[in-house]
Amino acid sequence: MKTRAVLRQEILTLLKQGNFPVLVALAGQDNRVADLLLQFLYDPHDLMHWRALEGLGHVAHGHPSQVQKLISRLLWLLNEDSGSFGWGAAAALGEIGRHELPVVADIVPMFCGFLEERFSRAPLLWGIGRLAEVHPDVLAEVCPVIFACLQDEDPQVRGLSAWVLGKLKAGEAREPLKKLLNDEAPVQLYDQGELQRTTVARLAREALAALE
Repeated sequence: MKTRAVLRQEILTLLKQGNFPVLVALAGQDNRVADLLLQFLYDPHDLMHWRALEGLGHVAHGHPSQVQKLISRLLWLLNEDSGSFGWGAAAALGEIGRHELPVVADIVPMFCGFLEERFSRAPLLWGIGRLAEVHPDVLAEVCPVIFACLQDEDPQVRGLSAWVLGKLKAGEAREPLKKLLNDEAPVQLYDQGELQRTTVARLAREALAALE
């Protein structure tokens, strides 16, 4: 059996390539892959953090039992207010649900509570946005909480809230979104496999366009 160090290096190479099909195949050969992906979730400014999140979602679809075993750990990390790792734990729940909803279906109602916690708010909004692209119907209970986030003091939260509401096609968000059209505060967004720099205003404009 490969050492964890060797396996981790293989995973890193695949994440750099964005080669998720081969990552899923590797997970089928070695059930440590999902667990090792968590080791990349400490720095949200690192592209590999986001690629690992997306990889975890793909592995959840291909090998749901392997990721199911990690859910209790992710929830524990969130409940323990684990600082920077909260980024990874909160975002992972939405990304996993995007690819394999049954793994997190029972947890979705808990998203409202996690959105009330400052340390998990922004990452969970990203995860909710990813989930909303595929399963918007499961987020009706969460949607009202996201509206409140449009007025958050953190531009990352404001921008991601706008991004999510566009994906949820929340028509009642039009007026609140218009209030953000002059908000040029910077926002970091992982989308289409890359880490992008954008603004609250741009995300609000895109959300409004999605509502038309």
